[in-house]
Amino acid sequence: MRLEDKVAIVTGAGQGIGKAIALALAKEGAKLAVSDISDKTNDVVKEIENLGFEAIAVKADVSNSKDTQKIAKETLKKFGKIDILVNNAGIYPFKSLIEMTEQDWDKVLDINLKGVFNCTKAVLPSMIEQKNGNIVNIASIAGAVVGYENLAHYSASKGGVLGFTRSSALELAKNGIRVNAVAPGAVLTPGTQILGEDVIEQIKQSNPLKRIGKPEDIANLVVFLASDESSYITGQCIVADGGNTLQ
Repeated sequence: MRLEDKVAIVTGAGQGIGKAIALALAKEGAKLAVSDISDKTNDVVKEIENLGFEAIAVKADVSNSKDTQKIAKETLKKFGKIDILVNNAGIYPFKSLIEMTEQDWDKVLDINLKGVFNCTKAVLPSMIEQKNGNIVNIASIAGAVVGYENLAHYSASKGGVLGFTRSSALELAKNGIRVNAVAPGAVLTPGTQILGEDVIEQIKQSNPLKRIGKPEDIANLVVFLASDESSYITGQCIVADGGNTLQ
């Protein structure tokens, strides 16, 4: 119960890493506002409630600032405060730079990077007023550590998330707010499963630990960063990739 009496918002929480993060935070005692552009968060709320914890679902598009303000308002209305924000919502459509359109670029940057800005702005008044807060941004080894073919827009967005993390951590430290990032490597989610078993097996064999990440691997790290156990850590990007980027 490391997060007992804490209130957390998790974006992109309908499936995959976001869902695992929401469940992990709830199991540590946090009250949850789970947000996604889909209605899958209703099922996540039911899972959390079945565990004996409180949660609400807020349907929202993080690229729309009015929607992100709605997330904050509904969270405050239900729980009275916001202690933790996990900026997880993101997309990663594979497309070559030659074929990439301006619309392709804008969509990824709007969700992956502007979404982080929008959600952070939405929770800041509450966090600043209480002189305490904790923001965890989900970056990626793509862009934050290395580059990948056919993901120029995604890599640019996640590199931007890391820059935003560092700058906002410096700016918000005086308000008692910590900001950190997690950079996952390959993780088995509905988004990566479409790559097929052969590609996933190749990912496993090329990894020093000979496996692909689980959503829970990232969720456990987020719990640590969201808890007081990491109270002296801010502005950092922690890589969780099984050693892949060491090669």
